[in-house]
Amino acid sequence: MKNVVAIILGGGRGGRLLPLTKYRSKPAVPIAGKYRLIDIPLSNCLNSGFNKIYVLTQFLSESLNKHISRAYHLDRFSRGFVEIVAAEQSMDNTDWFQGTADAVRQNLRHFTDPRIEYFLILSGDQLYAIDLREVLKTHLEEKAEVTVCCKAIPVEEAPQLGVMKINQEGRINHFVEKPEEKELLEMSFEKRGQRYTLASMGIYVFNKEILNGLLMSSNKTDFGKGIIPDAIHEKKVFAHLYEGYWVDIGTVKAYYEASLSLVSTDPPINFYDEEWPFFTRSRHLPVSRIDGSRIDRSLIADGCLLENAIIRRSIIGLRSVILSGTEIESSIIMGNDYFEEESLRKKDSGGKAPALGIGKNCVIQKAIIDKDARIGDGVKIVNPQKRSHFEGQNYMIVDGITVVEKNAVIPSGSLL
Repeated sequence: MKNVVAIILGGGRGGRLLPLTKYRSKPAVPIAGKYRLIDIPLSNCLNSGFNKIYVLTQFLSESLNKHISRAYHLDRFSRGFVEIVAAEQSMDNTDWFQGTADAVRQNLRHFTDPRIEYFLILSGDQLYAIDLREVLKTHLEEKAEVTVCCKAIPVEEAPQLGVMKINQEGRINHFVEKPEEKELLEMSFEKRGQRYTLASMGIYVFNKEILNGLLMSSNKTDFGKGIIPDAIHEKKVFAHLYEGYWVDIGTVKAYYEASLSLVSTDPPINFYDEEWPFFTRSRHLPVSRIDGSRIDRSLIADGCLLENAIIRRSIIGLRSVILSGTEIESSIIMGNDYFEEESLRKKDSGGKAPALGIGKNCVIQKAIIDKDARIGDGVKIVNPQKRSHFEGQNYMIVDGITVVEKNAVIPSGSLL
């Protein structure tokens, strides 16, 4: 795989994931208790043998850059690398990245190694486990110039994605990003009594010279909206059909549902597979301490302190503190970035703010509690009015899911 470079796009605003992306980029959002979304494409690349990887970053990239630089140190003898390429101004261009294709276009000068023949381009905000060697194999066997990885999904899940039609040989002859309902139905097919369409997974393989030509001869800024639809008319663009689990983490609802699917007894992604490990930063945290608690179908990360709590179908992130009498159900607790000492808390806040974590006798249902939240005693986060959408102080309700912002302070006795 020495002739392949992987480029992971990590610079999007992630507006539909607010407030989880209020202080961080989308690929930096925590997933499965101890990972970040960026760990998914990075792990898939490394497990597939692609170890020359660039990560393009732009918006709110501080925590993402810090995570990558601390987590991914490759063996110097392998000649592999994971390098961050931040958006930068140059003498020729003073603009930020305007889209996925523009991000790659602005950085072509960094990808000039003559030994490289193929570019593997991936999104930094999806959940899947795929052997990317199979995608490259399709590309080589079909003698393709561009290959797009795709998956058949129900049409109702496709309006925010790129969809395509292919001929009998697997060549793409029609591609539309975020299609209208009529066009989506025209591009669908029936399968087991349900309408499906082929959705782009945002994973592409390009011949090096083809990518350079497509980007430099066009001012289109996005692969899905411009480069791929144009390329199918003049280049050999083929589809690689993937049949495994894949989900685009584009919205709070998608993030919530994908996350909680991991607590099932048969999760769609196996984080316990020694042959296909998912990598992340090694934090050297102590084991979690659990006193008198009842836990069912939940994931508990390292360094947690759980005291006489009831936790059902939930994910409890790193360094979470959950005190006596608290009940948590169908929720994601992202945890904390540090262990707080009582003396420091009183010095910093005058003893008025709740301690870091979740206090006593709280009830939390169908919620996402972002990192470093301070939730006092007796707080109920249950969406009592069953709102679908609402914006309050330090929290939002999105698609019926209550999201408490990072660093939020929720006073004792609050009802959300």
